[in-house]
Amino acid sequence: MSRRFEYLMALRYLSGTEGRAEGRSFIRFITYVAIGGVALGVAALLLALAVVRGFSQEITQKIIGFGSHIQVQSTLRAEPLDNASTLRSNIVETPGVVRAAPIIEGIVLLRRSEQSIDGVRLVGVEKAPAHIKRHVYKGKFDLEPARGERKGIVLGANLAERMNVDVGQGVTLFGLRNATGSGLQLDHPRVRQFRVAGLYRTSLTSIDGQVVFTAAGPARTLTGLPSTSVSRFDVTVNNFQAVDDVSTRLNQSIGFPAAARTIRQIQPYSSLFAWVNLQQGIIPLVIGVIVIVAAFNIVGILLMMILEKTREIGVLHSLGASQSTLKRLFLAVGLLIGGVGTAIGASLALILATLQKQFGLIPLPEEAYYMTTAPIALHPLDYLLVAVVTLVLCGLASYIPARVAARIEPVEAIRFQ
Repeated sequence: MSRRFEYLMALRYLSGTEGRAEGRSFIRFITYVAIGGVALGVAALLLALAVVRGFSQEITQKIIGFGSHIQVQSTLRAEPLDNASTLRSNIVETPGVVRAAPIIEGIVLLRRSEQSIDGVRLVGVEKAPAHIKRHVYKGKFDLEPARGERKGIVLGANLAERMNVDVGQGVTLFGLRNATGSGLQLDHPRVRQFRVAGLYRTSLTSIDGQVVFTAAGPARTLTGLPSTSVSRFDVTVNNFQAVDDVSTRLNQSIGFPAAARTIRQIQPYSSLFAWVNLQQGIIPLVIGVIVIVAAFNIVGILLMMILEKTREIGVLHSLGASQSTLKRLFLAVGLLIGGVGTAIGASLALILATLQKQFGLIPLPEEAYYMTTAPIALHPLDYLLVAVVTLVLCGLASYIPARVAARIEPVEAIRFQ
């Protein structure tokens, strides 16, 4: 018999148009249950993959935005990097490196008023990085003063709230450490006044509550670094997937005391990457079990269908249907259940993911997840792999019932009540 016959019979079995009235209702019900189970499993797995991928991308972008791909620092504790121009040339000549931004960094005191003083991490930059500017939600990343105004400074949202300071207001910074950063200089602190040019928010509390940005010149004055030295270089590579290889090449070329470390190796970022990697491994695995259970539910459902259709199977045998034909018939039933369930589940996942991406329907506690809504990152490969794996599982789950149906004796089947 032709394959067309097998699939037509499979469709009739699934639609419940054959057999007794009570049997038709039962077959229709268990078919809906099977399709619904596969659909929910597929939708849950695809949404989990989209959320985990979204978390990974969002956290990685935020961390890289404030820590770059690679940081080149001195291995000597709290020591700056000397001969910065020569070192910078060596860095940018390394294959895979796109740019090396000099950073002036140090711990300073920030004062809004006599009652509002806090220690902050000052980061001085030559040029406002695009990734930092994207996080500015009030004011702008404008560090150069207009005529008659003070230099600009950009504060994190948590720090601004704690200090009760807003855009346009003035703050004072005190540099208390000596040039090497190894001791305090309390008798003659370096003092500069700034105008708050903008406020940024990354949802990373370790950054929003501690880090302030200003131009490299004022930062150098406050930290006491000479013009030939920098605190570190923030290095950007052309391919983040190859960041470990570039870091190795840098360490071979720059020499002691400078050392290159990838963003994954630097605290507190390394713990965040470990957290993301843990989610990427566990969540899809747990949700994937749902798909496996849903697929193998087809075993029980097909066995019940065979029990209900025993007489019809006997009639097909007597009309010349071979064992292989009956086996393919019930394999087709299982694959149709899997195919319809997969299509419904994938469509449902796509709709829900798009709604979440556009409207942020699922909020998250910012202090725990470093973002206000569940992030979504859709990838066509996820849909393709989930669909293929689900259909393979449904086919495997259908094999045992298909063999049972193929081995039913025609005479006994026709007599079956």
